Amino acid sequence: MEKTWRRGRRVAIVGGGPGGISAAIAFNAAGYDVKVFERSAKPRPLGGAVMISTPVMEILRSYGIDIVHNFASQTVTNFANHKGRPRVSLPFVKELELASGIPGWHYGILRSTACDKMMEVLNAKAPDTIVGNHALESYEETESGVTLHFTNVESVEADLLVGADGIRSAVSKQAFGEPDLFHVGLRVWLAWCEDVPGVDRDNGWIHHSRNVQASYFPMKHEGKPGFEWWIVERSGPNAPQPTDVEAHMRNLLREFPPVMRQFADRTDFSMNIFPWEIYNRSSLQEWCKGRVACVGDAVHPVSPYAAYGMGMAIEDGYVLARSFHGKDLSDPQVRQAAYAEYQAERVDYCNHNVEFARKLGYAFHRLPRPLSTLRDFAFDHTGILQKFVEKDYRATVSRILRALPELHVG
Repeated sequence: MEKTWRRGRRVAIVGGGPGGISAAIAFNAAGYDVKVFERSAKPRPLGGAVMISTPVMEILRSYGIDIVHNFASQTVTNFANHKGRPRVSLPFVKELELASGIPGWHYGILRSTACDKMMEVLNAKAPDTIVGNHALESYEETESGVTLHFTNVESVEADLLVGADGIRSAVSKQAFGEPDLFHVGLRVWLAWCEDVPGVDRDNGWIHHSRNVQASYFPMKHEGKPGFEWWIVERSGPNAPQPTDVEAHMRNLLREFPPVMRQFADRTDFSMNIFPWEIYNRSSLQEWCKGRVACVGDAVHPVSPYAAYGMGMAIEDGYVLARSFHGKDLSDPQVRQAAYAEYQAERVDYCNHNVEFARKLGYAFHRLPRPLSTLRDFAFDHTGILQKFVEKDYRATVSRILRALPELHVG
């Protein structure tokens, strides 16, 4: 490391998830020396398929990933009731389509495929950046840098420590204290299957009954067409998981359109199902301190109604690196200016998405009768949900796209 670990240029990233790898690519492109320290032998993306939006597609394109040919599946996002009656359609913003050069708004892809593509880029540009079997115990800031202490492994000194180690982040915990994680009252069953002939691949549908969601989006897995589908149900920190997952999920699907059962019929329940108990933390207003900056779930874990956790982490990594403008990391004034720029662009935006997602989760799953009955009547017979979603989701994502003018092609 001595030959490629120059003082003032040393970036140590803890965590090899989407946010950490994105930060590694962006810092490397800006001329920094980068190492990603991963607890496991190598990064292992968890979860099923994900939806990524136009800003993330722009960033991935800038990293050198071919987003045009068999990368992800474009889709239109729609909300409906449990009988399939439409409630909301998220329209595209033509101005932003033209600016980005990317048609549409949402794209579906298997999480592992997206992460593998980023890893290919990183390995091609900076081999040996990933350092496996390095579990961080603590860090120590000194005048000369920040020293990372690992379990049973030699310590490493860097100029900047990026915490990208997930919802139970050791970096974030030391920097900002106990996260006080709380269960949001939801469990998600993420699933994916290969293509289902005859099912429309241009639209994704989010269906709600009184307190269960069953939804799907077209996506791609290693260039092959398939579908992401999932169920959101009530849960709790002590709720037991069903012993027969397939029977439980099929029972929940009984009240939803038949297409949902088609996905279940083509899914390998032993391999392609991922249960996810949803935890959040109170919103942080500061993500940077001293020689430490955090990205992704380390500072803003998100529930599924944002459908954007991986996307926000990738954006964080890119924007954090961009904020330093290639300057000397050992200069405290440089760090403070970069932190201010990064946080001004990301904190309110991400916190809004996280809090909005929680509100939607409560509105769709926790309201008691008769409020849930009134909710469904309003959503079925008025445009309130359309206005709500456009204002609080589409508008915020449009804002971040406008904040990436250097990536636009039009």
